[in-house]
Amino acid sequence: MSPLLRRRAPDSVGIAPHRAHAGLLRRERRALLRAREVALSELGGLLVEMYRRGGFRDDLLAERAAAIVGIDGRLAEIESLLHAGRQVARCECGAPVLRGSRFCPNCGRPLGPPSEGVSEETIIEPAPEG
Repeated sequence: MSPLLRRRAPDSVGIAPHRAHAGLLRRERRALLRAREVALSELGGLLVEMYRRGGFRDDLLAERAAAIVGIDGRLAEIESLLHAGRQVARCECGAPVLRGSRFCPNCGRPLGPPSEGVSEETIIEPAPEG
């Protein structure tokens, strides 16, 4: 093999870590969102079936819920990679808000719909109550 074609070890000094292409990240995000919806649907069906039979298996429910939490964690990683360098939208309480969220994940306040002139990089204020 030619010395020009040889790859250096990733832990070598001076080599930046490989960053995934944005298109690949978006594709993975779409696949994970579909998988999350299926997993949530299956978890709901499992819960109803356990209720119907009169007994719950906490270990099985915890296993399925942990899989969904794992998907959510990877989705958060992908969002941070896709939006690296951009300012994160924040609620009035200061918690970061994911794009497309309707409620704050920290305080539960309803968030106003993003207007046409507002970019993702601006702070999202809560909707007026009333």
